[in-house]
Order: sequence, then structure tokens, then C-alpha cells
Amino acid sequence: MQQTALAETFLGDGRLLRIVEPLPGDSEAICRLILEAFGGRPAVDPPPPALFETPEKVAAALDGGFGVLALVDGEPAGAVIVSVDGPMAGIHRVSVRPGYQRQGIAAVMVDVALEVLTARGVCAVELVARAEFPKVVGWWQRRGFAEVERQGTSLTLARQLPVRKAAATAEDTVELGRRLAALVRAGDLIIASGDLGSGKTTFTQGLGAGLGVAGAIISPTFVLSRVHPSTVGGPALVHVDAYRLGSFAELEDLDLELSLDDSVTVVEWGAGIAEGLAEGYLELDIRRSLDPEDDTRWIFLTPIGDRWTAARPELEAL
Repeated sequence: MQQTALAETFLGDGRLLRIVEPLPGDSEAICRLILEAFGGRPAVDPPPPALFETPEKVAAALDGGFGVLALVDGEPAGAVIVSVDGPMAGIHRVSVRPGYQRQGIAAVMVDVALEVLTARGVCAVELVARAEFPKVVGWWQRRGFAEVERQGTSLTLARQLPVRKAAATAEDTVELGRRLAALVRAGDLIIASGDLGSGKTTFTQGLGAGLGVAGAIISPTFVLSRVHPSTVGGPALVHVDAYRLGSFAELEDLDLELSLDDSVTVVEWGAGIAEGLAEGYLELDIRRSLDPEDDTRWIFLTPIGDRWTAARPELEAL
């Protein structure tokens, strides 16, 4: 049976990487993958449970959740097992065979798994990592995971998953921004990502309309930031473009801290730069449909911190 690709890309050496959902008969191959991947790591005490994996355990785990399988030119190269328990999910056995490592395969598999969980409406995901492997822990932290529990050398890392919304037209994108305006308040930070022309400024136009601010909201690329004062007694909207900024220090030069507490701040192209402005913020990621004939935008809203995590039900209801 031909497996439908969840994602396809090319590795640096030109080989085709396909991410697929495993078939029932793939349990044995996935078990071999796990044993090879974890067997190649330095020994730790106690040894990881993955070293005692069996095809039967893999089959049971896939039956209770799902998995993603990486194929390089058709050959199994990596796998991830995911468990789902209502609004929570767990990532397990992230494995890439020796010989295929350090080519970005794990990152693609994890991204696909998180997108599948987001589409299923899962709220948060966690995993267990070992303190003896700080590079592995750092790898997860760069993907938005934070330590929530520590037992001996076992660290539980977790992150919120996005709320996903579809906008079939530019007007739908504006309307979603307008609805978000009912949730935001002074001091809120929104960090917006997405390709050129994906709709970040369009969304911000809707947000500004909902807030009742003055001035035309256009891309602030050449002036870096614009302040739109409220016409209705609410917070101002500070609209920032970080596309040409290379660090948080350069962002600090804009003196956004002076207006953060009294305004709603939107930083386009702010991922990896603007997170230091506040302890909690809302991540906004807008992506086009893969079909060039389809104008649908997929809008992902990820709550970071207590303020936005508590507002998740309202985000889901937008």
C-alpha cells in the first residue's frame, strides 16, 4: 500500500525525504530504527527504556496514538511515536538512524507531528529528556519547549500548541484580527511570523480596526515602527517590523519598553528576536495553502505564558 506523504522535501545531498504515517506492518522496522538510534548514544544510568523496545510495544503505541515515519529515497530513516490523551499529547522515541543524522530529519518529523496534533485540536504536548544530554535539551528548547518538572536526571519539557484558524479570503483574515481585538488589552505583545505576503499586515489591519485606532495600518518596513493612538479611549497599537533587525539589542534601540505597558504591540518578523520583550505573548503564524490555486491562509495562534494560556478557550472561539 502506498503511503500518503504528510510532507516532502529534499535533503542537502539531493535525496528525497518523505514523512508518512506508518502502516500497521511498519512496527518491526520502527523498532529497529529506535534500537539503532538510541543504541548509538553514550551510555547513561539508568538506561533509557527505548533500548528495550519491541515491535509489539511499538504496535500498541501506534494503535493508541499515531506515528510519523521518515523515508529517505524510500528507506526508513527516522520515526516518532505520539500518544494522545484528550487535550494533551506526548512525544516519544524521536529516532534517526546513524548515517542519516544531522540532516534535519528529526526537525521535520517533529514539525509534522505538531501540525497533526494542532489539526486534531490538542492543546499541549510534553516529552521526557535526559539532563545528561544538554544538546538534546537545548534542541527542544529552541522549538518552544520549557522544563516543567525534574525527577533526578529526567526532565519533562512541555509547550502549548497553536489554535488553528482558516481564512479563505483577505477579508476573513481582517475579520479574525478584528475579533482578536476583543481579547487583547494594554501590555499585550503579539509576535507575527509568515512568508512575505502571507497576511501579517492584513491581520494587523483587522486588529487595529477592532481596537479603534487612528491612521492607516501599512507595513512599517521603512520606519520600523508606527504608533496608532486609540480614538475610543483604549490602548494604542504599536506596529513594528523586525525584518531588518538582527538581534534583540537592535529591537531594544526602538525603546518599545516605554510603550509596552500602555499599548498593544505587534512585531512582524519578530520570532527569535522579540520574545524578550515580555514574559508572555501570543505567537501569530500565517501560512499559505500548499495549493497555488487556493488563497486560504492558515492562521496559527500559540499562547505563551499564563495570560494567554488562560485565554485559550477564547482564542478557540474566535
